[in-house]
Amino acid sequence: MTLKKGFLLPGSLLLLSFSGLATAQVQALDFIQLFEKMAGKHPGLRKTHARGVCAAGVFEPAATGPFASAPLLSQGSLPLSVRFSVGGGNPAADERAPGTRGMGIQISLPDGSKHNFTGNNFPVFAGKDPHTFYGFLSTLLPDEQGLRDPKRMADYVAAHPSVQEHYAWLKSAKTPASYANTEFFGLHTFFFQPKDESQIKFRWQLIPEAGVKTLEAEEAKAKSADFLAETLAEQIATGEVSYRLMASLGEPGDSDIDPSSRWPADRQQVLLGKVRLSRAGGESCTAINFDPNQLSRGFVSSNDPVLRMRSPAYAISFGKRLSGQ
Repeated sequence: MTLKKGFLLPGSLLLLSFSGLATAQVQALDFIQLFEKMAGKHPGLRKTHARGVCAAGVFEPAATGPFASAPLLSQGSLPLSVRFSVGGGNPAADERAPGTRGMGIQISLPDGSKHNFTGNNFPVFAGKDPHTFYGFLSTLLPDEQGLRDPKRMADYVAAHPSVQEHYAWLKSAKTPASYANTEFFGLHTFFFQPKDESQIKFRWQLIPEAGVKTLEAEEAKAKSADFLAETLAEQIATGEVSYRLMASLGEPGDSDIDPSSRWPADRQQVLLGKVRLSRAGGESCTAINFDPNQLSRGFVSSNDPVLRMRSPAYAISFGKRLSGQ
């Protein structure tokens, strides 16, 4: 089984530090070097999801529901910054290619605190833990002749069940018609603690109000290499671009530590609010560190090892960007 030519492979910023890969401890720098081997070195830029476009708008919270007491949802409309991106570390990536697209949102609260939502267009992660994800990425490295070995990748996927659903998605994914027509998944589990009530377990997703739309190969081929950024700006200029931010409420037995494990589709859905975009372009999001563990009061991260390791990983990558490395 082979991947389509030009396919953008998963590149969620996961420059992690963990034990358990063979007998050595793998540090964040090892992941950075791995991404650079895959895409080349691009000093001062993000090590993955290097190509992106900024946008801005407001978050309009839902007034009722189990999350309504959170400061994030109880203070009216809040300003936000957004970055949409193409997977991988190539800052000149062709936006016509199918595969991974990313999204980061930072909402600013009146007290100066921030709340980040960071997600991708795939519904499950490429591995149950950092060890498995690193192994999967390693199979994507080319040999001395610059060629990838599809059998090596297929053998790894066959031996690691937690990679298989993501791999199936990757092989069948199409090119998004627009960022405004792309659904994004938070992948990880979070908790909200209402006052004097039981903790709520949830995962979130961002659903475009204009519907999910993709392009067939021939349709994508007819577009320009930077059509996603162009289309987003055009859609915002001519009409409203908005999304519903939804929370899926977990039940006992739903994993809160495995981002490769999908929750059942019949879980209760709660509207957290709407994201409305009013402008696109510029550099307003460039300096933002979209660490998904930066949460506002009342929310906490789960013990998902992939999620937990993202904070130090993002910090290292962010520091390298600021220093021009």
